[in-house]
Parts: sequence; structure tokens; C-alpha cells
Amino acid sequence: MNMPSHPAIIRASISADGLLLSADLRLLTLQREAGGDLGAPVAVPQLAAIARLSARLGITVSRPIIAATERGDIDMWVRARPDSDGVTLSIIDWHERPAVALPADTARREADIAALADGWSWQIDMQLRFQMVLAGSDAHGALPPDPPVPGSRFSGYFQLQPDEEGDMAMLRAFAQRRAFRAQTATLVSDPARSFQLSGFPMFDLAGQLTGYRGTAFPLEQAVVVPMAQDAAVAFYPGEFGKRLDRSLRQPLGRIIANADTISAQLEGPLRPDYADYATDIAAAGRHLMALVDDLADLQAIDRPDFSVIAEDVDLADIGRRAAGLLAVKALDRQIRMIAPDTDASTPAIGEFRRVLQILVNLIGNAVRYSPEGSEVRIVTGGDHGQARIMVIDQGQGVAVADRERIFEKFERLGRDDAGGSGLGLYISRRLARAMGGDIRIGGAPGEGASFILTLPTGE
Repeated sequence: MNMPSHPAIIRASISADGLLLSADLRLLTLQREAGGDLGAPVAVPQLAAIARLSARLGITVSRPIIAATERGDIDMWVRARPDSDGVTLSIIDWHERPAVALPADTARREADIAALADGWSWQIDMQLRFQMVLAGSDAHGALPPDPPVPGSRFSGYFQLQPDEEGDMAMLRAFAQRRAFRAQTATLVSDPARSFQLSGFPMFDLAGQLTGYRGTAFPLEQAVVVPMAQDAAVAFYPGEFGKRLDRSLRQPLGRIIANADTISAQLEGPLRPDYADYATDIAAAGRHLMALVDDLADLQAIDRPDFSVIAEDVDLADIGRRAAGLLAVKALDRQIRMIAPDTDASTPAIGEFRRVLQILVNLIGNAVRYSPEGSEVRIVTGGDHGQARIMVIDQGQGVAVADRERIFEKFERLGRDDAGGSGLGLYISRRLARAMGGDIRIGGAPGEGASFILTLPTGE
């Protein structure tokens, strides 16, 4: 049975530094259930994220969100409007319902990815209080000299740090009840000490969200893998990312947010074709934002001080995960995905998330450019201290003369579709070489392409 829906508008005001200044009763109750109160930081991660986004962009932002409580989930449509004192929240719709867990395979896959991260382990409840802190099984999993005490608040130990977009992966994951990786945090007691957090949600038998479990990896223990000495490195000034954010991200964010608001018809009904135009504008904006993300990656990997973490990885396992992430896309095009067998293992040395990024790009390209009804195979192997994973499709293949050219910046070999920026393969090869490996192309022209990622095994 559905829980009650409340049609009245619920309002709240948030200060410029993220404190809840006032709130209607239902929202204040939710704030207190999450461990906060008036005058304290907004304790509901989803609301904190949308308020921060509105303040950063300087525009009204409207979004649907889901907040998890002990009694169920609350579906809300939230409008955040910046003003001189901070941000005003208006919750247009408030609908309470029993919680619904993520599909088991999706939740398990995300949890597995997050759980593979190195470091010492932590667990928090729905009030963001530590329940458990344990040392990990490897050298990077040792507890710090001053580990958090069970029962203490997460925010009293870690201070989350935003990424280049001002976003926080952990808050976004909380809002979506999803796993997260690569959230940077500093110690409240010692801001000079940084950690990389990864975590995944926990649910009870009834599908209720009960908290998060994750790992904390000390960044000072990261191992730098130098790039090849003969690699041509284009240097970008340190301010490039900030100029990129100011010049591209912020205007695109405004376009997307406004187009979403128009498409949702929050200000009143529109002609259907006008609403469709707004949906198209938002989609185009997101495509451009993806290009900006590629440019930001380009800026990072072309810097002389770019580094990766040396981890023990399993190429067969990552290949299965990447295939799983793209399974729906392949199904849409009736392409059969053949991943490595579940008992196959191909050990290598590299950075897990970077290897996953490369394989998602290679498999995504294979699915995008293969004919419908064909198949994409992912095959692993290795010899002479090198592990390899191959993504083999049944498309047109790549001519021998183009097999180096395809890895150049913005090179798309004459393709005129909107499927990519022409940076994915360049970024992927740079990442592979930074990890001591490479990407090359095999296969006979006209009979499909074989993109081969190799990495050292450490033997």
C-alpha cells in the first residue's frame, strides 16, 4: 500500500554556507531523522546537492529526488532558487512510499566495483554515524593513528571535497542510492591528510536502505607510474580547468537546467512540440557536457605530473563488468555480448578505474559501430610478462593505414554521427601507456576490428 502524498508546497531556506535556516514541519522532521537540525548543515544529501548546484550556477534548478528514511522512500520534486541570503527550497510534490531496492544484479555489480577499492573499511548508518571501522587485508588497509570511533559522526571525521565540477560523488550516490568511487575527503582534524573514499549502499530484507559500507584509501600511499619518456606531452596551464568550468560548464549547466524546467512544464502547460524542443535542447546540452568531460580528461592526462595508481587488477573480471555496464546498449541494437567466462582470470598491474574506463570506451565503440544483430567478443590472454584483453567486433574494421591515425586527438575517420568527441581512443591509449601498457588494433579490414589492451603483469 502506498504511503500518503502531500500536495502542499513545503518550503525551506538554506544559508550560503549550507545551513538549514528554516523549514516546514515535514522537512524539518526529515532533517532531524537524518541527524541534523535547524542551524546545522543540511543532513539530507539530495537536498544539499541540489541547493549547492543552484547556488553554484546562480539559477533556479528543479529536480526530482528520492530521500530514504527508516519507514520508506520519499519522492519529491524540488525547486531550488538562489537569493541574496542563500537558497530557497520549494518542494512541489511530496510522496511517501515503501522503499524499492535496486535490481539485484545492478546493486551487486555496483557494490562489487566499489568494494574492490583498497584501504581500510568503514560502515555508517542512516544517521551518518560510524558503526564499524576495520583494517584492510593489504598494506594500504592499515588504520590511521586516530581512526573514527563507532557512534561518532561521519562529518566529524571526514570533510568531503568537491571535484572540478563542484560535485561530490558520495552525495550524488546517496541521492540515487547507488555505489560511488573516487570521492576525495580530508580529515577534519588534519586537512593535510587526504583519502579517496569508495562505498556501496546496504539494504535489509524488506529493501530498506540501512546505510553504506566502504573503504578509505590514504592518497599519500598512491604509487606514481611514470609515463613513457618518449611520449609527446602537451602542457596545459593549471588554470585551464578553471577557465573551462567558467567558460563552458556553467553556461551549459544553465541551459540544461532551464531546458529541463521547461520540459517538465513547471511554470504551466505548454504545447507538446515546445516541450519536445526543450527535451532536445537538454539532450544536446548533455552531449556537449560529455565533450567538456573529455576535454577535462584530456587536460589531466596531458599534464607532465599526471599519474596513476599501481594496483593488482583482473582484466577478465573488469571485462565482465564493462560488458555488464553496456549490456542494455548492446541489447538495444540486438548485439550479442560475449564476455570472459566467470571463472576466467587474467592478472595485471594497473589502476582499476582507469582500466574500466578504457574498456567501457572500447566496448562502447564496438557496440556503436557494429551492425545490428552482430556480436562483440571480449577475450583475454597473456605471455612474456604482458596481460591482454581484446574487444573484437564484426564491423567494417580499421584500415592498416588508419590504425595509428585513429588514436590522434579529435580523429573520427570521417564519421559524421553524434556518437563521440574523437577523444576517447586518444585518452584510452594515453591511460594505457601511463600504466606501462598500450592499445593496438588487429583484425583484417572488412572483417571487424580487434582493439587489444595490454598491461604488465609485474612478473
